[in-house]
Amino acid sequence: MKKYLTLMAVLLLGGCASASKIYLDDGQQGLAIDCSGRANSWAKCYEKADASCAGTGYRIVGTEGTPALDESEKTLGADVGNFKSRSVVVVCK
Repeated sequence: MKKYLTLMAVLLLGGCASASKIYLDDGQQGLAIDCSGRANSWAKCYEKADASCAGTGYRIVGTEGTPALDESEKTLGADVGNFKSRSVVVVCK
């Protein structure tokens, strides 16, 4: 059981961003990129967008995510125990 829980923790905290193809309201094809989790960052989202668009560049259509905490909301100066939700929608050029 401990091995199973350890594996799940590693998978949940992994530093991978995932991208999936979507269609926007205007019919354009875009990419929905999810880079949630404590091990990721907004930079991981943009790196995944750049890699997914094969160096042609991209245009950001929308972003959604957990805002950063104010210093007064942190525990001993650290953002402890908060799951970070980050996603970006891009259109390749």
